[in-house]
Amino acid sequence: MGLAESRPDELPPGAAEQLGAGEQQLELSGRRLRRLPAPVCALPGLRRLDVSGAGLRELPEEIEELRELRVLALDRNELERLPEALCRLPRLGRLYLGGNRLAALPADFAQLQALRCLWLEGNALRRFPRPLLALPALRSLQLGDNRLRGLPAELPRMAGLRGLWLYGNRLEAFPGVLLRMRRLRILDLDRNQLGGFPDLRPLRALRLLSYDHNPVTGPPRVLDAVFLVGEGAAERMAERERPPPPPRAPRAQPPGGEGARARAGAPRRRGSPPPGP
Repeated sequence: MGLAESRPDELPPGAAEQLGAGEQQLELSGRRLRRLPAPVCALPGLRRLDVSGAGLRELPEEIEELRELRVLALDRNELERLPEALCRLPRLGRLYLGGNRLAALPADFAQLQALRCLWLEGNALRRFPRPLLALPALRSLQLGDNRLRGLPAELPRMAGLRGLWLYGNRLEAFPGVLLRMRRLRILDLDRNQLGGFPDLRPLRALRLLSYDHNPVTGPPRVLDAVFLVGEGAAERMAERERPPPPPRAPRAQPPGGEGARARAGAPRRRGSPPPGP
């Protein structure tokens, strides 16, 4: 797909044909662009833009002109920072930023109130990006393969979060704040340094927990609806599949039935003779 580097003042080869066919999406992944061509930002009706793996080192301020953009794929580039202009895309719902060199997000990132899916795996984040706490409607957050050591106490502000991927970070203890994420359905904690877990049964919406490649000795306590991936998970789930033991047979009653047994155990009145044979 076009190994020659495109000029910044013209559309890459093939792009005009995509747009000429009436499409509202532009596929430029794998091109050697370095910079996003200015004509791309002059397409106000564009709804999907894929510029992954294109060697981008920066984004132009003119990107904010893509007011109708719903999906933006910028993964596998060389971005070290994001411009504030990116935060002024009012309809952006999916943003893919994995495999870059980002160490932080701009404060204005909180303006992306339409965002539902954010991929930030494989960057250089040492701390949880606090602008994300102002995105209560975000449903999927991918933070794998970063350098996080903990999570903020304010994480429950993200009430819409359903999937959270934290694999390949530097967590040494289970973040207790996750116990307050009662609507979380997917939690991936693979490849950290977790030595144990608290009781996770309060996470009643949880359906998938992955904790593989942690120094734990066994699976955490979870509800039976949770699919487990990790040390001892297969054994734990096999136990769930075993049929319950058959009910125990009722004990034989002594001769004379219930009435006789009741009389035999009833307290006697003072001075009354013992019951006969």
